Order: sequence, then C-alpha cells, then structure tokens
Amino acid sequence: MYSEISEISGISVQLPRSSQLQEMGDRRLIPLSQTSLHRESALKMSRVSPIPQCILNLMSISVSERARQFPESPIRKLFPLAEGARGRGIHVYQLNIGQPDLETPGPFMKVIHEFSQPNVAYSPSPGENIYLDALVEYYRRAGHELERNQIQVTIGGSEAIHFTLQIICSPGDEILVPEPFYTNYTTMAMMCGVKVVPLPTKVEDNFRLPPASEIEVKINDRTRAILFCNPSNPTGTILSADEMATLSRLAKQRDLWLVADEVYREFVYDGKTVISALSLEEIQDRVVVVDSISKRYAACGARIGCLVSRNPEVMKSALRLAQARLSAPTLGQLGAAAMRELGSDFFDGIVAEYVKRRDIVHEELQNIPGVVSFLPSGAFYTMAKLPVPDAEAFASWLLTDFSRDGHTVMFAPGNGFYATPGLGNDEIRIAYVLKEDDLRGAMACLREGLETYPDRL
Repeated sequence: MYSEISEISGISVQLPRSSQLQEMGDRRLIPLSQTSLHRESALKMSRVSPIPQCILNLMSISVSERARQFPESPIRKLFPLAEGARGRGIHVYQLNIGQPDLETPGPFMKVIHEFSQPNVAYSPSPGENIYLDALVEYYRRAGHELERNQIQVTIGGSEAIHFTLQIICSPGDEILVPEPFYTNYTTMAMMCGVKVVPLPTKVEDNFRLPPASEIEVKINDRTRAILFCNPSNPTGTILSADEMATLSRLAKQRDLWLVADEVYREFVYDGKTVISALSLEEIQDRVVVVDSISKRYAACGARIGCLVSRNPEVMKSALRLAQARLSAPTLGQLGAAAMRELGSDFFDGIVAEYVKRRDIVHEELQNIPGVVSFLPSGAFYTMAKLPVPDAEAFASWLLTDFSRDGHTVMFAPGNGFYATPGLGNDEIRIAYVLKEDDLRGAMACLREGLETYPDRL
C-alpha cells in the first residue's frame, strides 16, 4: 500500500490519496512504512513552513513528554523475562518484589467471605468509620493519640504518598530523599511536578544518613520536605535516635515538612526500636506519616493505606483529594478493621520468621566472594553489591541464559532505587519473602550464577 507524500521544508509527511487533498507542491510515492511523522515534530516545523490543518489531523498522535519520562519499575521490569523462563520449564525464585508469602490473617478473610450486602457500595471519602476507629485504636496501642479526622484512608500507601506530595508541594518544588529509596517515590514526584534530590548513602556505611552539614547544603528555596522510609525499603536500615533528631531539627529550622513512610513499623529485629515521626512533638504541625496494611498483614492486594497528620490544613486538603477519587476499597477497609481482633502477640511469630529468613540471606551473601552487604535491622529487604559491572544485565542473564537444576532467581536491579546517575549499577535489592528452603535455593542460584557469569569482574 502506498501514500502520496508532500515534501515541505525537507520534511516528509504522510498524506491520504490525492483526491482528498488540494494540490500541494512536489509529490512522489513511497511505502507507508517510511512515512511516519509525529504530530509534535510537524507542529515544530509548521512554525517555519505552515502545514495545512488537514495534514496535521492525519499525523500520528503522541503521548506527553511527562509520560515518556516515567521510569520503568525496577521491581517489575524483568517480569517478561521471568515469564519466558517459566515457559521453558524453569522455576523462578521471586526475590524481586516485597510480596509476603505468609497467609493474610483469618479475620480479614472471614469478613470478605461473609459479606452479605446486596451490592458493594462506595465507602465515605475519608474512610469507613469502623476502620477509622480501628486505626485510632491501632495507633493508640503504638503510643500515639489520634482522632478520626487526623487519618485519611487511601488506596494503598502509594496514594498516600501521592496525596502528600500534592498537598505539600507545588510544581517545581524539591524534596530530599535518602537514596537508595523506594522506587515509586520518583514516579509519584514526577506526577506532581516535583524534583527528587537524593541524599546518597552507601552499603559500606550501613546506609546511615549523611551528616547534617551535607544535608543542609542540599536545601534551597524550592525545598519543601524530607521524605524517608523507616525501616527502609530497600536497605532495611532503621534510623537512630540521633538521626531522627537531626531530621526534626532541620525540619524546624529550615521550615520543611517531614514525610515518614512507616509501612514496615512492625518489622524490627535484634531488639532495635523504631522512632515514629508521630512522636516528634516539637514539629507535629509539619509531620505527615504514610502507612499501609499491605506488608503488615500480608494483604498487598487489598490496596488499603492511610495518611496521618495532626495538621488540620493537611487533612482538609487530603479529604478534597479523596473526594475527587471518591473512595478507597470498601471490602478492603472492612477486612482491615477486623485486624483489631488479633492479639498483641500476633507479630511475634512473624518477626521471628523474618529474622530467620534475613539471617539465611545474610549468611549466604557473606559466603559469596566479591559480594558486599550488611545485616539489615528491619523491613524484609537487603541491598547487595555484586562483582559485576551491570547488575541489571546480570539479573536479565539469570532469567534468559542460566538455570541450576531447573531453577533460577529474580532480583530487582539496584540502579532503579537511586536518583543519582550511575549509582546502584552493581547492586541488587533482595526481598527475603520466601520460605527457608526456597531462600537457600535462590541463594545457591545467585552464587552459581556469579561463578559462571561471563562478565563477572
């Protein structure tokens, strides 16, 4: 099939048959496959040589520049390769994503199974009262007194982050984030027109925060907040009392918001404790906490989170955003409300299980020559530096060219957890969310894969 082409200022554009257009200069026939031109490019050329609207209307439409710049998720980008491996009969140990393999608690599932209403209606925009009351009780047990109107139920923790950035930042503003960080912070910030300014940390230093002086030099007139995850996804680091005091002081002195992602609050090991931003009394007017049931109750698919703040203006703004998207999942909230039935010892067994898993992964990593890692204190992740020049290429190779007794392993490439170009290229994030035998099998795949990888350093 062919199309007539007009050459306008040296640019070829796709046209329909000549009968549909007025006569337009020099014409020739070329295959359609050679005639694509984005409308955006044509519009730029039209400033030099006007192009008739009838032609512009026929040109291929394109998505926004913003959409093209959204990064792929390092957590999910290798899924097609994993599917290909499975198609070849290879079992893939998935350590790339923080999807707990533990059972969602019985009270949650019971509510779902016994739901008897004739339809699933919208919930109130702030959240179901029964769930808001359960959250007030949950935070009270954690030592924080809150009212219903200081909690906004969200569609997962991700929406809570998105709401928060919409509320505290204007387009062009900046937020400071210790890196490596949860990769979706970047996408959420881009959606809001906000720039992420990284605060680099290193595995060799156990990913501790840089000194206050190094943080302060990053603060300028457009800086609005410091966003951090505690315990950290992806490093498993828990901020010390001194580090929390530093962040609190900077927030007060430099008029910044402090946004704390506390999704992994219960996943704390070796007698460590987590200091919640809700306990920083001197800056309570500028603290926003992001939370979720996804990891806490192994209910990632329920998509229930919340935004917490004692600042009335923040909560009024959050409600307006919540009204615009109508409501969070009704059944998820009802199931989450039933979690108040769980005993105070519910997390004891879960923490013990994750300590065992962490220790397996750490021990195995320490026994692999050339690997650098540290013992995480919380969450269920660790970052490891590998003796390879490109960890993403290595992770892809594990899925396309490697198997050990019919098994391979999938990790998240580390560079996607950094904003600084070049950092994390030799790192992976490991989510230790599988049972003991599977973790040992996965680590054996990593060890043997590094031994046989052609580009190992």
